Amino acid sequence: MVGRLIARLAAAHLKGRRRATLVSVASVATGVGFSIAMAALMEGSERDFVSRIIDTSPHIVMKDEYRTPPRQPVESLFGHGAVALEGMKPKEELRGIRNANGRIAELDAIPGLAVAPTLRGQVLLRYGGKDMAASLSGIDPVRERRVSNLEKDMVAGRVESLYGAANAIILGAGLADKLSARPGDVLSVSAPSGTLMKMTVVGLFRTGVVAIDDAQGYALLKKVQVLENRANVVNEIRMRLADVTRASAIAHRIEARFGYRTESWEEANEGILEVFVIRNLIMYAVVGAILVVAGFGIFNVVSTITYEKARDIAILKSLGFPARDVRRVFLLEGLALGALGSLLGWIFGFGLCQALGTIVIKTPFMAEAAQLPLYYAPKHYAIASAFALGSAALAGYLPARKAARLNPVDIIRGAA
Repeated sequence: MVGRLIARLAAAHLKGRRRATLVSVASVATGVGFSIAMAALMEGSERDFVSRIIDTSPHIVMKDEYRTPPRQPVESLFGHGAVALEGMKPKEELRGIRNANGRIAELDAIPGLAVAPTLRGQVLLRYGGKDMAASLSGIDPVRERRVSNLEKDMVAGRVESLYGAANAIILGAGLADKLSARPGDVLSVSAPSGTLMKMTVVGLFRTGVVAIDDAQGYALLKKVQVLENRANVVNEIRMRLADVTRASAIAHRIEARFGYRTESWEEANEGILEVFVIRNLIMYAVVGAILVVAGFGIFNVVSTITYEKARDIAILKSLGFPARDVRRVFLLEGLALGALGSLLGWIFGFGLCQALGTIVIKTPFMAEAAQLPLYYAPKHYAIASAFALGSAALAGYLPARKAARLNPVDIIRGAA
């Protein structure tokens, strides 16, 4: 009964100041709506970027290098003693992952892990008087299918076409355009080792990542080993997981087991992922500020009602209304404004997301037109509403506390 009376009093107060109430509700709705739209856009762009990384690159890469360089013998012998070694040339070593076949066999035994050996090197491609530097990766097409999306990214030919010619090569679409080469054309490919090889273009791929499409090519592992004069050498072992969230933990285990530097996709893109975290913090700070400003509108409405209804408060308290019930009336008014603004903000935010989703972006630097990446999640609505209700509760509580402290005798005497 008391609760119903409190609700009726709060509703009557808000109806008495309709214009101010509507402005307060609209300000909260605007803040919540923009918060939802910004969160959807921010998280959508982040997920789109991460998915592109995951799709275009392996989840884990073992390289033919060590995270900590081996110590010189004199350093091991004398430790931190006052010894200096100058003019000593490091020992010439053949770069590559030792016992690659044995390591691949061990990695194959890990559940949910697909493995593919690679020899990556720099080459010079020549066709029709044009020279282009490129990165050429020697792959095993059967294993490559399990660790990358090369097969899905093919826009001409097939990955298996590498078996169809004596010296076959697959080029990125951007690299092929720069060379004016098409499937069936024969290129001259030279490596730093001095080896020159005629290779036939058997396919083109496009990942959508310009840095890859403009500078990457693939050939059979054995062909690249001959071209680079590095027989039976592998300088990368690339891996893909069924559960991508386990990449970091498994990479640490593999590096501890074999010693070679092993990077997960999170480590390889650590700087960019940190930027996303900072960007999200800035976004939530800006949105929080908008909702705090909206809270000032609620504070103004409830404070004004408290001032105007001073005599009503005195009458209620003289009739036996406890201070906590008076406080509940005005606190309920603030929460009602916040809740109504949140509900309208949900609708506004959803509409904004729908409108943003229709925007198509096309620039000279993009291979194809794209839409703004948006991610719809209930948590965006919940977070925005929590901010709004928190601001509304604080804005309503301060005047409510003041109203509860009013002395009815002083109010009646002042009115008289």
